[in-house]
Amino acid sequence: MGLLQVPGQAEKFVSASDSNKDGELDVAEFVRYLHEHEMKLKLMFKRLDSDKDGRLTSNEIEEALRSVGFDVSKEEAKQITRRIDKDGTSTIDINEWVEHHLLHPSADLKDIVSYWKHATVSASVAHLYSMSSVAGAVVQNTTLNVIKLFHNIIPQYIDIGESLIVPDDFSEAEKVSGQWWRLLVAGGLAGVVSRTCTAPLDRLKVLMQVHATKSNNLGIASGFKQMLHEGGAKSLWRGNGINVIKIAPETAVKFYAYEQMKRLIGAQSQGEIGAAEKFLAGSSAGVISQTTIYPMEVIKTRLALRRTGQYSGIFDCAYKLLVNEGPKAFFKGYVPNCIGIIPYAGIDLCIYETLKNYWIKSYGAEKEKPSVLLLLACGTTSSTCGQLASYPLALVRTKMQAQASLTSSNKGTKVTMMSLFRSIVQSEGIFGLYRGLTPNFMKVAPAVSISYVVYENMRIHLGVYR
Repeated sequence: MGLLQVPGQAEKFVSASDSNKDGELDVAEFVRYLHEHEMKLKLMFKRLDSDKDGRLTSNEIEEALRSVGFDVSKEEAKQITRRIDKDGTSTIDINEWVEHHLLHPSADLKDIVSYWKHATVSASVAHLYSMSSVAGAVVQNTTLNVIKLFHNIIPQYIDIGESLIVPDDFSEAEKVSGQWWRLLVAGGLAGVVSRTCTAPLDRLKVLMQVHATKSNNLGIASGFKQMLHEGGAKSLWRGNGINVIKIAPETAVKFYAYEQMKRLIGAQSQGEIGAAEKFLAGSSAGVISQTTIYPMEVIKTRLALRRTGQYSGIFDCAYKLLVNEGPKAFFKGYVPNCIGIIPYAGIDLCIYETLKNYWIKSYGAEKEKPSVLLLLACGTTSSTCGQLASYPLALVRTKMQAQASLTSSNKGTKVTMMSLFRSIVQSEGIFGLYRGLTPNFMKVAPAVSISYVVYENMRIHLGVYR
C-alpha cells in the first residue's frame, strides 16, 4: 500500500485499531479496522468528489486543502495527486484513494491533509539527501519541531501575561490516542525548567518596570547589584514559585476554553478553522484563562518586589493582600492585561501563518530543506513585533499590580490605566513605556533553548511521536 514513512505513523495505527487497548493488534481487530476505515474513506472520497464523476482531480484536491486552511498552488495539488495516482491518469479513483490511506489511522480531513504534508516533506528529504528513511524522518521531525517551537514556546516568555498565544490545534488522532495531554505535560515541564533558569532576569524586569526612572538610572548591572545586596543570591528567584505553579491551571483552562470557543463560533470538525476564527477563539481563551489565574499574577508581582521578611510565602502574601487592600487588589491591572492579548495574539498569528505557508510552499514544492536560520529569524521577528506592540500595556499592568509598592506620593491616589500612561509619557517620554524591555529580551534566547531541549526529551520519554 502507499504508506509513506511519517514519524509515529505505526504507533498511531496500532493505537487506533487496538479496540480492547491491550497494546496488541490481533487478526479480528485488524479486519474490523480495515472494514470500518474503508467505509469512512469512501464516504470522504464522495464528499470531495464535487462533480460526482468518480475521480478526484488536482483542482478538487486543491479545494480540499483550501477548505482546511492550506493555501496551495496548483503545482502542489498536482504533486499530491501524482503521489496517490497509480494508473497514470493524473486523477484519483476511489480504489486508489482507499489504498493510499487505508493504513493512515484517521478519516478526518484535517488529519489527512497533515498526512499529505508530512509525506511530502519525507519524500523531499529523501530525494535531496539520499538518506535512509530513519534519517529522513529525523530531519523532518526536527524541522517541524523548530517551527512548533517558535509558535508555542517563544511566546511563553513574552511579557503580556505570559503564554497568551493562540493555543495549538490537536488532531482527532492525537485526541483519541491521548497524545494531546502528553504534549501539554511536556510543554508544561519545559516551561517550569526554563522559567526557573531565567527567573533572575524576570525579577529584574519587574523591578525595572516598577522602579526604574531617569533619575535613579536603575539598569541591568545596578539592578542585579541591588537585589544581591538586599537579599542575597536566593532573592533572585523571588516570585518564581508561583510563576511555575500557575502553568498547570493556565494551560488546562486555556486548552479547554479554546476547544469550546472553536465550537461556539461554528468551527466544523471536518476542517481547520481559519485565521480570523482562530484569532477570535485564541484571544477569548486567553482572556478566560487569564481571568482564572490573574490573582496569581498579582501575587507573583508582589513577591518579586517584596523586601526581605515582608512575606513568609505565597499564602502569607495573599492573606496580607486581602486584609490590607481587599479582594479588588487581586485584579489590579486586569484591563490592560486583557487588552494586551489582542495586538500580541494578532501579530503572532499573522506572522506564524505566513511562516507556516511559506514553509509548506517552499519545502513541499521546491524540494528544499528550509533553513533553520530562516525559521529562527521568522520566529524572532514574530515574537519581537508582538512584544513591542504589547509591552507598554504590560508595563502599565505591572505598575498597577504593584500599586502598594510605589512611592508614598502615589498612595491614596486612584491609579488608572490612562492616568499611568499619561504620567509615564509626561515624566519619562515614550521610552518610559519600555522600561525593563532589555532583560525581557535577554531571557528569550536561554529560555527557548532550555525549553526546546526539555520539551524534546520529555516528548520522547512520554512516547509522543509528532
